[in-house]
Formats: sequence, structure tokens, C-alpha cells
Amino acid sequence: MGALPKQRISRSHQQKRRAAQALRPIHIVECPNCHNLHRSHYVCPSCGMYKTWQVYEIKQAKDEE
Repeated sequence: MGALPKQRISRSHQQKRRAAQALRPIHIVECPNCHNLHRSHYVCPSCGMYKTWQVYEIKQAKDEE
């Protein structure tokens, strides 16, 4: 037989514990350089800028003519 709890856990205590596990919406901001939306505190995937720093260069796709 497994271990049993010493006391009953109240509904409010259960709800407080489960509230911490809830999914929160992702905070999305506008890039000051290219004005596309991206996650805050992340490098912009469209231009490669983080705040005012160029973190990496984005390779442009070759246009087929």
C-alpha cells in the first residue's frame, strides 16, 4: 500500500497550486528597426537586431526569375 496524506488538502490550496501551472500569453513587441512583431527580449527573426545591436545577418532568399 502506498503512502497516504496526513491531512486533506483544501480546495483553495489546490487552486493556488494549479494557478501557478497556468500557461501565460507570450509578450510580443514591435521591432524598432523593421517594425515586425517578435517576442520581447529576443533577437528579431526578420532583421537580426536586438535593441540597437546587429546580432546576426539575415540571408535573403534568391528570387527566381
